[in-house]
Order: sequence, then C-alpha cells, then structure tokens
Amino acid sequence: QVQLVESGGGLVQAGGALRLSCTASGTTSSINVMSWYRQAPGKQRELVATIRSGSSTNYADSVKGRFTISRDNAKNTMSLQMNSLKPEDTAVYYCYARTVFYGTYWGQGTQVTVSS
Repeated sequence: QVQLVESGGGLVQAGGALRLSCTASGTTSSINVMSWYRQAPGKQRELVATIRSGSSTNYADSVKGRFTISRDNAKNTMSLQMNSLKPEDTAVYYCYARTVFYGTYWGQGTQVTVSS
C-alpha cells in the first residue's frame, strides 16, 4: 500500500511560480513511476509530467519549458516546479504513483489557481 499527499497549491498571479510537493508513504520501494496530473473544471484529467525510477522525464506540450518534475527517492518525495504560470494552468493537481507489484495510487489533489 502507498499513500500520497500533495501540498503547495495556492493562488498566484499570471507569470508567478509555485512548487508542488508529493510525499509518499507505505511501500515506497515498490514505486517505479510517478506523475503529476491536473483537472480543470469541466475538462478531463490530463497528464502533466512523468518521472521514472531512472529519473527520465516527459512533459505535456503545454507545460514544456515552464514546469520541471523531480524526485528524491531517499525522502520519498516528488516535486513540480511551475514557473511562468498562466490562467489556463488553473486546475486541481494530483500526484500519481505506479508500483512494481501492486496497483495505482492517487493523492487527494491540491488546488492551483492562476489569476489574470
């Protein structure tokens, strides 16, 4: 079992920055993939960024060059540094983890609101 808790969301002005964090607990050694997803009101949940156990990453085209995903395996944390935020980045951001032997896990989500 894995538990995921997000933090760092809030209200910022366009052009500002936020850093989201996800802390994992439980059977954390089984995690091989972690991602950030987001869901805006009235829209489907979308993949924002992914980082794998070997630290390879990929990003949605809409956030490339602005967002950076990272992880600290020793501390069981994952972060998303969000720079140059735009109003269209407004969404609930979710932490996601995939494990080797078990299932898929989601955090509760954290709200990010970018004002114009």
